Amino acid sequence: MADSLTTGQKALKINLDPEIYGTFAEIGAGQDVAGNFFKAGAASGTVAKSISAYDMVFSDSIYGKEKSGRYVCRSRLETMIQYEYDLVIQRLSKSRESGKYFAFANTVSARNFHGTNEAHGWLGMRFQHQDGSAPSEIILHIRMHDNSNLLQQKAIGTLGVNMIYSSFYIHDDMTSFVETLMNNLSRGNIEIDMIDVSGPAFENYDNRLLNLKLLELGLTDAVLFNENGEVRLASDELYKKNILVARGSYRPPTYVNSDILKTGLKNFAKDIGAKEEEIKNLAEITITNLSTAGEFTHEDFLARVDLLSSIKQPVIITNFPHYFKLSNYLKRFKPKKVALVLGAYNFMQIFDKKYSDSESTLESVAQLIKPYVSIYLYPFREESINDELINFSSMKVKPENQHLLDHIKQTGSVKDLEGVDNSILHIYSRKVLKMIVSGEKGWEKYVPEEISKTINEKCLFGHPCEFETK
Repeated sequence: MADSLTTGQKALKINLDPEIYGTFAEIGAGQDVAGNFFKAGAASGTVAKSISAYDMVFSDSIYGKEKSGRYVCRSRLETMIQYEYDLVIQRLSKSRESGKYFAFANTVSARNFHGTNEAHGWLGMRFQHQDGSAPSEIILHIRMHDNSNLLQQKAIGTLGVNMIYSSFYIHDDMTSFVETLMNNLSRGNIEIDMIDVSGPAFENYDNRLLNLKLLELGLTDAVLFNENGEVRLASDELYKKNILVARGSYRPPTYVNSDILKTGLKNFAKDIGAKEEEIKNLAEITITNLSTAGEFTHEDFLARVDLLSSIKQPVIITNFPHYFKLSNYLKRFKPKKVALVLGAYNFMQIFDKKYSDSESTLESVAQLIKPYVSIYLYPFREESINDELINFSSMKVKPENQHLLDHIKQTGSVKDLEGVDNSILHIYSRKVLKMIVSGEKGWEKYVPEEISKTINEKCLFGHPCEFETK
């Protein structure tokens, strides 16, 4: 369970701990973190130095200039915690008999006077979780949602104290660690959309699961993994890009999934006049597809990320059951164009009232069809190669929704994918998964070679691993 202490009580507990000692370096609107320790009392027991390099010239003279020219970025934060931590060790390790030293830093852009900027920031800390141990590190990226600069600064101050407290006292339990980060805060104050930890304090952590925990707890809406399965900040990867997203279960990724991504990329590139390599293509999995009996299966999640990274496919995990919410999320990154690649069957579900919660079918469709969004549909067959082909041109909906479907066809915003491999449409992930779990032979022919190799080598998805080495 998360700790129930107030922000002031946490700061005081740290101040009274004789082993914890270090420095604070804060750029922009983050000065409230150190301020909480001063206000709590006994700050001399914790604070060796507090610095606010607010002026850019002073900041550059201490930490050097960033090649990007940006100050609110991860590289700036990493430079700050590296510089300040080295300084702490250099100046204090010989003058004090023992201690758990740390350097906390943040670089934050809070809401400006006119409310025209993106309110976000980076917080980080390098610290010794035990006396004399090698350093560990935690880095967060946040988005701030309070409607005033003052409230945003206060929220950052609370988060910073929580972060230091969690790192020293609650790092042994991942769930409690993440929950404590948000003590005395709500999603309406701050969204943590990326977290990265390393070092001996977090030796039992997996950064992929740590970021999934953010989704589980509702602290963010999406987490992105690059082609190597590494956590990346979505805004850094997607800002002002052409973006293609293909939703699926990917359990496991089959030849159909590969065909969806390949044909989707070709069709989208042709339609917008761009090169395929200029498009950021993502496999999307919703957290509802990661659950079993209402609970998350972490091994299942890691298996899917491993498999997609084995074929160098970036993946985004989201909590958007509705497609229009996904397109609204992507709009945040000011994309040039967005393509959503759906199965024709999934698109038909939009016309079912069960698809939406309170929204009507008209509202669901209206919010999905946007000028910057192109929708491509991949056809399906029920069971065998001989079954009827269902695509956008041939799909049928209830009579009361036919006029809406006709209108969508007239807009041209939804298209059937061209160049689809019709010979593989009978392949379904659920059938392949059943074959894998039961040890039935022949499932390998339905998935790319690298996928079958990875499943066999790592015994994924309950594979009994009774196979001959080829």
